Amino acid sequence: MNTRRWVAVAIAVGLFIFSGIAVLIQPKQEESDALSGLNALLYGTNELTEYVVEPGDEQRRIAHLYVEGEISDTGSSLFATEGYNHQVFLEQLKQIQYDPTIAGVLLEVNSPGGGVYQSAEIAKEIRKIQELEVPIYVTMTQMAASGGYYISASADKIFATDETVTGSIGVIMSGVNYAGLFEKLGIEDATYKSGALKDVGSGARKATAEDKEVLQTFVNNSYNRFVKVVSEGRQMPEDQVRKIADGRIYDGQQALDNGLVDAIGFPEEALEALRTEQQLENAALIEYELSATGFANTWFGSKLAEVQGLKPSESSRVLTILESIGTPDAPKPLYYYGGE
Repeated sequence: MNTRRWVAVAIAVGLFIFSGIAVLIQPKQEESDALSGLNALLYGTNELTEYVVEPGDEQRRIAHLYVEGEISDTGSSLFATEGYNHQVFLEQLKQIQYDPTIAGVLLEVNSPGGGVYQSAEIAKEIRKIQELEVPIYVTMTQMAASGGYYISASADKIFATDETVTGSIGVIMSGVNYAGLFEKLGIEDATYKSGALKDVGSGARKATAEDKEVLQTFVNNSYNRFVKVVSEGRQMPEDQVRKIADGRIYDGQQALDNGLVDAIGFPEEALEALRTEQQLENAALIEYELSATGFANTWFGSKLAEVQGLKPSESSRVLTILESIGTPDAPKPLYYYGGE
């Protein structure tokens, strides 16, 4: 064998030996738990920590938060997939609620939206922060559509750029019906059910009028909740919201003209406005992150974490995503914009 193959074999053997030792020494932990002992030494504690971005008054601070990517719950911890981490973001919102030194929040949103339930979870925690009279300014970057707008609507002030894609206020539930194809192929659906609507939304049979009514009512109820959130957040009559909430997208200027945002500006301008308008000129600016070591992000560390059960396998991550967004056979209502 050449040198490269010998190196590969050595790495594989080392991984096998080291993983065996780690499993024996350190008991398996749940993914959401703080890590301790040998695992903490290898990967970090998996606890939320903060770091100062701009120094200043430590008794009146601004927390800078980010929602980047699709709003879905695909797992938490430092071993979660890249992009938006729902459980960690919720933890950040809760941390702010118990931190009396946080006097303002800048929420930076770049998201096409996502799950109805996850969006509602975020909105609930944001309202709790506002009940503490902590101002929240939202700055929309490339996109804050559908669920991305849902979580922004109650902010004290919303910024967007001219190029921001926003709006898409509404609900979508998509599936695939292949009953016609089954007929052509001579395939019959063999589903046995306790009631006519037990398999509502199934792609294996043609939808009945009752099926369509049930699913449309389900979607309409979610839509009505969305409209109410926008109406209350923007202090706009519901009938006015409905006129602009037909699912279409808007650029920043259109959103400003329709009352969906308050100002045109980039994140640094939103931060400056938060400082000036809320008397936080000298406030320290902080961000949150998970405590992790460099080893946790290496290939070796990633594989070892999978062996220990600390990191989900690729197949389990795919299943989690499917459960979060639904499948053609089990569609879910989404606050999501999927256009180009």
